[in-house]
Parts: sequence; C-alpha cells; structure tokens
Amino acid sequence: MANDTFLRACRRESTAYTPVWLMRQAGRYMKEYMAIREKRSFLEMCKTPEIACEVTLQPIKAFDLDAAIIFADILLPLEGMGIGFEFTKNEGPLIRNPVRERGHIDAIKVIKPEEDVPYLLDAIKMVKAELNGKVPLIGFSGAPFTLASYIIEGEGSRNYVHTKKLMYGDPGAWKVLMDKISDVVIVYLNAQIDAGVQAVQLFDSWVGCLGPDDYREYALPYTKRVLSSIKKSVPAINFSANTGTYLDLIREAGGDVVGVDWRRRLDDAWMTIGHDIAIQGNLDPAALFAPPAEIRKRAREILETAGGRPGHIFNLGHGIIVGTPVDSVRVLIDSVHEFSRK
Repeated sequence: MANDTFLRACRRESTAYTPVWLMRQAGRYMKEYMAIREKRSFLEMCKTPEIACEVTLQPIKAFDLDAAIIFADILLPLEGMGIGFEFTKNEGPLIRNPVRERGHIDAIKVIKPEEDVPYLLDAIKMVKAELNGKVPLIGFSGAPFTLASYIIEGEGSRNYVHTKKLMYGDPGAWKVLMDKISDVVIVYLNAQIDAGVQAVQLFDSWVGCLGPDDYREYALPYTKRVLSSIKKSVPAINFSANTGTYLDLIREAGGDVVGVDWRRRLDDAWMTIGHDIAIQGNLDPAALFAPPAEIRKRAREILETAGGRPGHIFNLGHGIIVGTPVDSVRVLIDSVHEFSRK
C-alpha cells in the first residue's frame, strides 16, 4: 500500500506524521457531491455502486487524506430487517414503521448482506480497485444502541422517550431487540471486511443520551459483542458522541481505536482510556467555520495534547457540517500533516 499511515496508527505503530481523515468527508460540503445530489436521491446514490464509488473518491482526489470511507448510511441494513425508511427533504431519516412493542421486535429479520445490501459490497469492491492501494478504505455501521434508537423513535429525538420507555419498561424485549440488531451489525461488518475494507468504524452517535449506569447495562454488552465478533483481520474504531464522562466504559466495550468528540481534551481522554490503545479525534466540526489561522492553531493544539505518542488518528469530533468551506477542510488536513511531520 502506498500510504498505510492510518493503519499503522490504528496498531499504535510509529508513523512519519499523524494521519487524518474526516467523518462525512464525502458529502454535502463539496460541489462535486451536490452536482450528483441535484439529479439523484440520497438513497439512490447509496444504492448505485458506481455513484457510491465516485462520491467515496471525491475527497480523496481533492485532499491529501490518509483514508477513504465508503459512501453509505448507517440505516442501509434496515430494509433487509423489514423496517421501511426514507430520507425527508432535509435528508433526515424517517422510519415508516417504528419498533415499539414486542410484536414489532419479533418481526425483525437478521439480514443476509449479499442479498440485502449487494450494492454496498459492490461499491466497496469498486472503490478498492480504483484506490489501487493509494490509501486504506474504511467500512462502517451504526452501533446497536444508535440503530435501536432510530428504529424506535422513528426520527431524530431530543429526549429519546420511546427508546427509554421500552428500555426501562420491558427489559426482556429490549434484550431481544438488541441481540437481533447486534447479529445484524456483526454480519454487516463482516461482509464489508470480506468485500475488502481495511478498517471498520462503529458509530454510536446517539448513545450519549445515556448516563454511565444505563450505558453499562443497556448498551455496553451489545457493542462489546459486536466488536468481539467481527473479524480480527482489520482494526475496529469504536466511536461514540457525548460520552466523555464515561470513556472508561467505552474502552471496556472494545475496539482497537476509541473515537472521542471535542467535549473532552484529547490528552485527558487518552489518559482515561489508557495509552495502550489508539485514539481518534477530536476537533469540533464547527471550528472549520473559523478563519484559517484559528483552524491551524486548534489543529496544532490537539496535536500537542497527543504529545507525539504513536496511535493518534486526527479527526473531527463528529461529521463535517453542511456548508463547511472546502478551503477550510484543506487547511486542516495540510496543517495536521505539517505540524506532526517528524
């Protein structure tokens, strides 16, 4: 591979500089993406391997990134599970048949990736061929709790009332649901690995609505089962948002790399999870709306908190925000490489 810096950092090996990639790096801040989006729906883009391949490669062609991430969405397995969904005009997800009682849970099926998401596997193979070893390709899935929250709430939520009502009111049903979703995520990620991705990331974007005790009881066991059941041939990144107060439990859940958001200093977060594991993060995505000098300053500060230890992967604390200036993304990526080069 021409550039294996990201993979080396995942394994906490020495690297010539700190690798950088960005969550949602293929997306709505790029004019190339929007040119396609004007003609195609979001799901159509995901389900057309040639388009998904093209969109995956757009940021790789535009910036000096150290990894690509397949263009997809965490909800893609839902149709194979028997759960209908769509993306509204603002591209937010809407579940047509929310799962809120035992009968709904019993009807959920465990997907067969080759039958239910063949377009994703085809896109992975196309991207691998196009990259031709330039940088590694990352696959991903939603974590069990985040997927459960989506299908229970039916759409975005502030208080997760429906999710917690089921979780607290019928723990038996919650366990059946989470076991099924965990089975889905395991086969989904393993199929992506078989198709050729060289790392995977588990997105637990909504789990921060739980306190530490609830995370330990209702989410951790299922994330841990997923991360211990996927193939060990590639590194796994365990990313969660709003969990800075219990990063020790995130570490316990597993993964070769722990992704952290910007709500906790990177050095403090790394001390909490232990320096014997890699860490990913953690610039506030909104910082990319700052002047270039401020972006460079913040990039340098995060790198300084990492202290040059092996095992740091630079990333945002969450996905790129719509409207982010493309030039700001370039400034960040180039600054990370400049300031960290040994």
